[in-house]
Amino acid sequence: MRALARRGAVGLVTTHDLALAHIAEEREIRAENVHFEDHIEDGKISFDYVMRPGVVTKSNGLALMKAVGLEVETGTAEPASRGGS
Repeated sequence: MRALARRGAVGLVTTHDLALAHIAEEREIRAENVHFEDHIEDGKISFDYVMRPGVVTKSNGLALMKAVGLEVETGTAEPASRGGS
């Protein structure tokens, strides 16, 4: 992304990798973070397609995994036993 921006590329990039959002903070890069908001109802996701400034503030990853039929554990794992008696 840095190489494209430095060469004057114009376009949109979509990603789930939030580390890439930091590129827009670099002074020599002309970039802006924007996001869509989503709504999940009955396991179906819909987007409003309104570009809002900044990085998305909520994660929909688990809901998306459920929507495509993957089993998702939402509880916390128990700490492993230290052994001994």
